[in-house]
This record gives sequence, structure tokens and C-alpha cells, in this order.
Amino acid sequence: MIFKTFEARLTFRILLLLVTLSLPAIVVLNGLAEVLVFLVPIVAYQVYELTRFVKKAQQEFDQFVESVHYRDFSRSFNEEKAPVELEVLRKGFNEINSTFKALTKEKESQFQNLQQVVTLVNTGILTYETETGQVVLLNESLKKMLHLPHLSTIQALANRDEALYQEVLKLQPGQTRITTAHTTFLEKTSFKVLLSATAFQNEGRRYKLVAFQNVSEALDETESQAWQKLLNVMTHEIMNSVAPISSLADTLKHRLHQTSAENITQDDMEDLEVGVETIKRRSQGLLRFAETYRNLSRITTLNLETVHVQTIFQNLQRLMQPTLTQKNIQLLIELKNPQIALNADPALLEQVLINLVVNAIEAVKESPEPQILLTAFTDTQNKTVIKVSDNGTGMSREVQEKIFIPFFSTKKNGTGIGLSLCKQIVLLHRGSIQVQSEEGVGTSFALRFN
Repeated sequence: MIFKTFEARLTFRILLLLVTLSLPAIVVLNGLAEVLVFLVPIVAYQVYELTRFVKKAQQEFDQFVESVHYRDFSRSFNEEKAPVELEVLRKGFNEINSTFKALTKEKESQFQNLQQVVTLVNTGILTYETETGQVVLLNESLKKMLHLPHLSTIQALANRDEALYQEVLKLQPGQTRITTAHTTFLEKTSFKVLLSATAFQNEGRRYKLVAFQNVSEALDETESQAWQKLLNVMTHEIMNSVAPISSLADTLKHRLHQTSAENITQDDMEDLEVGVETIKRRSQGLLRFAETYRNLSRITTLNLETVHVQTIFQNLQRLMQPTLTQKNIQLLIELKNPQIALNADPALLEQVLINLVVNAIEAVKESPEPQILLTAFTDTQNKTVIKVSDNGTGMSREVQEKIFIPFFSTKKNGTGIGLSLCKQIVLLHRGSIQVQSEEGVGTSFALRFN
């Protein structure tokens, strides 16, 4: 709008000059040559005014360009004493200056805020020019972390910590890496740092920004938690197996006390032999489990053999029956085809079923008629399916989505590793495990094996 007004004034002056220049020709054609004495001074005055107007505007514009070039936005153009034809132009320059001044002030404020954030943030930040190695930013956190009072170039870091310097150089933009940093302040110490890098370009120069985060404390805490959780895992699994073994041993001991040596019948001997064999087999399975869990992350092959589901169910029933009887829980087995078999590791498969039955016992403890059902069948895809179902409290959909996450538990004293371990063992068999549950109705776990 401002320049349109200026353009209109300039156009008006040029048109007025053209009209004035046309008058001499008209006067001469009409035989009034003496009038030229008056027209020539008028034309000369208009040319002078037009030249002065353009020159003054050019001077004003040069001053504005100079202020922009040197970023001197404090300069102000006097609007009150300005000629009428330049008043609008000066007003426009002042408005532009004010806008630039506001933008500069806002930018400076943002820069100051950024400087404060960089100073106060706990992450160490180092920025240097990639071509020359000149350090342009070294925040206080990094100075304290590495005990560096000053760092002029990235190459100077090699004098303090050669290994860290090499890691910084090798770190590509977008990458993260954990490495060791060393300090020699008072005494030589080392700690773990997480390095991450990014690159940017400014005024034709390339820069690399590296963030340093001390993760030693976090790694130590994580390691401690990992050990604690590992101990919880082992305790959980050992207790799940030892408890029924202990219960079965007590039952056998009580049976021996009731029967004198000379009155032992053949049936009693068979029951004792079955009980002792069950204890022996489960103890061996427990030892096998401990060894397997220790090497679980490295397992590539299993001790696979043809396992009859009926045998697994019978072994499980004998092992868990004392506990089930004590808690007045009914265990049902539904197996329409006794010949169903699968290729599996019997000790690990039994460990999975023990975990599921133990969870079912916990789920049905408040049911008026607690019941656990073991079933097995072959589905339409010719897969062997083993189900452990109960009529317990059930689970919400939200809980069902999380139960296989390691260390997630809804129990007050639960470790949250039983079901995640079950899933891990099933996956080792190239199988799958799914859960179906409804609150107040019950839960069913389905194991599918090829």
C-alpha cells in the first residue's frame, strides 16, 4: 500500500511534466511563441522537482538499506518533518524497522532461553565444526561430567581421553552408542556414557552435535533389578515344583506310618513305588529346568521325543493330587483320543502345565465348586491342542493383554514371570499359547503344537 501511494505520486508528477512539455508545441502551432517565455521556466521547475523528489527518495531508501545491512534497527525516519511526498515512504520504513526490531528481540529472547536450557540440562552437549574441529558449544553439564574447564577444538579431547575422542569421531549422525569415559580429576575414574549425534549446516558450514548422557547409575540399577528378578524367577519355579513334591512326600510318609512292614500289601507297595518314582522324576525335571533356564537364551535344540498327552496328564495328576485334595479342588481330565501324542521336551512341557495348574488353583480358591479341566484334541489344522481351564475369577481384557509380559503380575506377591516363561518354552517348541477369559466365569489357556 505504501509503495503504491509512492508510485501514484511519482506517476502524477511524470504525467504533469508530459502535459507541460506538450504545451510549447501547441503554443507554436497557434502563433503564440512569446508564451514560451513563461512555459520554459515552468518546465524547468517541474524537471527540477521531479529530480529532487526521486533523489530524495533514493537517499531515504539508501539509508534504509544501510540500516538493514548493518542491522541497525534503532534508526528512525522523521515522519513529522518529512516532505508530503516522502511522508508515506518514511512511515513504511519505520514500520519495517519496527518489525525487524521485534523479530530480533524475539530471536534474542529465544536464544537466551535456549542458552539457559543448554546450561541447566543434565545431558552434556558438544557442538563442533566438522572441517576444522573448532568447538562452538560446550555446556556446563559436559564440563562437570568430563571435568573439562575448556575445550577449544575437538582434537584437544584426545589429550584427556583418546578412546572417547575416537568414539566421538566414529559416531555417525543418527546413531547412538554406549562407551566408557575416563576422568583424571583427583583420581582416575571411569563411567558409562550414552553418545548420540546429529549434524546440521549453517552458512555453508557443517556442524556435528554430540550429546553425552551418564548412564552408569541407570545401568547399575538395571543390573541390580535384573539379578533380583532372576532370583524371583528361580524361586518361583522351584517353589512351584517343590511344593507338590513336598506334599506328595508327606502323603507317602503318612501312608508308611499307617501301615506296618508286615502288613504292606501289593497295592500299597505299588502306590509307594509310583509316589517315589513321581518324586524322583519331578526332582530330575526340576534340576533340568534350572539348567535349562540358565541357558534359555542360548537354546537352539530341545530334548525332543514323542510324548503321549495321556502320560503327561497322569503324571501331572499324581503330582498335584495331594495339593488339590487339601484345597478341595476337583481335577478333571477329558481325553477322547488316548493316543494323542506330540514331539516335545517332556520335562519342559510338564513345567508349563504345572505353572498353568498352579495359577488355576489360585484362581478357583474362592469358587463354591472349584474345578480344573485338562483337555487335549487335534484341531482342524492337524495341530495338537492342550487346554487348561478353570471356573475361577477370570480376567479383564486389559489384564489378558498383559499377562505374558515379563514381570507383570496381578498377584500381591507375584513375580510376573510364570506365564512369560511358559510362553517362552512353548515358542521354543514352535508352538503358541493363547488365553480366553471372562470375569466371574473362568479362564482357559490353549497350547497349540504342530
